[in-house]
Amino acid sequence: MRSTYRLAGRNDYGRVTVPHQGGGHKQNYREIDWLRSKDNGIVVDLEYDPQRTAHLAKLYHGTFTQTEKDFTYIIAPKGVKIFDRLRALREKQHNFFFRAGDASLLANFEPGDVVHNVELSPGQGGLFARAAGTFCQVLQHSSDRYAKLRLPSGSQRLVALDCLATMGMVGNEKFLLRNLNKAGRSRWLNRRPEVRGVAMNPVDHPHGGGQGKTSGGRPSVTPKGWPTKGQPTRSKKHCSKLVLSPRKK
Repeated sequence: MRSTYRLAGRNDYGRVTVPHQGGGHKQNYREIDWLRSKDNGIVVDLEYDPQRTAHLAKLYHGTFTQTEKDFTYIIAPKGVKIFDRLRALREKQHNFFFRAGDASLLANFEPGDVVHNVELSPGQGGLFARAAGTFCQVLQHSSDRYAKLRLPSGSQRLVALDCLATMGMVGNEKFLLRNLNKAGRSRWLNRRPEVRGVAMNPVDHPHGGGQGKTSGGRPSVTPKGWPTKGQPTRSKKHCSKLVLSPRKK
């Protein structure tokens, strides 16, 4: 574990480049085994992680010596309990019973299965569906190379069958229902107060200035002048041919 160093959104010159950041409680970073490098493990603890919305499951892989190398962290799936034995299968095998938290190749999952922590390319580590309450659904095996998945954004894309995924959805699905209750909790989370652009001066924001209360006098933009409130700014050059349908707006 290593401590994170906060810069409060400032660059090397001390200028604010990322607004609304500052303060925050001191945290330690917990290294997660995205590759599921160990084949089998027993869940010995479910822990809170301040770095992410999902909880973590601590797996024990070793003998009775209990060194640090015998423990790894994974994203805690929904329904996983302490003393559950989780497995990682890296070979194509049919008629294999999966329980929540078991990792395997996409080729071993059936259409309709719910998975999370899905790799984009073999050996890269999980990239899709890692936040609390998210999941991907296997729609079909479109060919001998790819599986068709529905991502949390609603987009559908092809992912290689040799990519690793974990059975089940991510736990802590009620995270979005939490209420911070006071401004101090936002400061603990490294969030400074947000100020409306129309309340600033012209030098600070494109919407600033004017006599009295004004609406900005132009379409909504960011402090740097980029369009906001729904207008897409992503370049179409980055769209892959493996993406079958775009994300839902």
